[in-house]
Amino acid sequence: MYSDTPQIILTLTDRTAMLQQIENLCKEAVSKKMYAVCVPPLFVKKAKELVAGYPVRVSTVIGFPYGYNVIEAKLAEIVLAMVDGAEELDMVINTTALVNGDWQYLARELNSIMPVVQKRQTALTIVIESDLLLPEDLIKCCDLYGVAGVQCFALSTGTEAKLPGLENVALVRTHLAESVGIKVSGTFATENEMRLFTAAGATSFGIYYSVK
Repeated sequence: MYSDTPQIILTLTDRTAMLQQIENLCKEAVSKKMYAVCVPPLFVKKAKELVAGYPVRVSTVIGFPYGYNVIEAKLAEIVLAMVDGAEELDMVINTTALVNGDWQYLARELNSIMPVVQKRQTALTIVIESDLLLPEDLIKCCDLYGVAGVQCFALSTGTEAKLPGLENVALVRTHLAESVGIKVSGTFATENEMRLFTAAGATSFGIYYSVK
């Protein structure tokens, strides 16, 4: 079971992210003793250098932001990210397959990826856009991914204008295996928002903002 204290992942995955911004992001994560930084794949090596010697993990995204990359492309992304030193991976599932009811494809994607990340003992977060899905599809996702050995289930990519609904967090927490964490990503207006998500079942937060 995850700790009651949520993990904070400082996140900068903008397509216009600059190296100086990544450097500032890592410095802030170190100074504030954050759990991790999440950066574009291009900057994984640099982030590892910047947080070396500190208990800040380096995460990156796979199949971001839409997830409809073919399985082989995601596997290539995963291998390269791990070679560069990524300790955690946020992989967006193939939402196109999901909305078309192709659960066999999603299972094949999952079964292809899990042995690779488990061999390297790399943490995997499965990412969905929960507000695009019907409740029954969310529950099916909990069933599929909850027993696969993933560490966390993220309810959004953080690229949408709004945060995922609290009702979706509560629904997923009810149906997801207790050992799997729930991540909420986005821009939070107040600390009270984070408290509400934590009460609903969130265990980690990807905080999106632009570093000056």
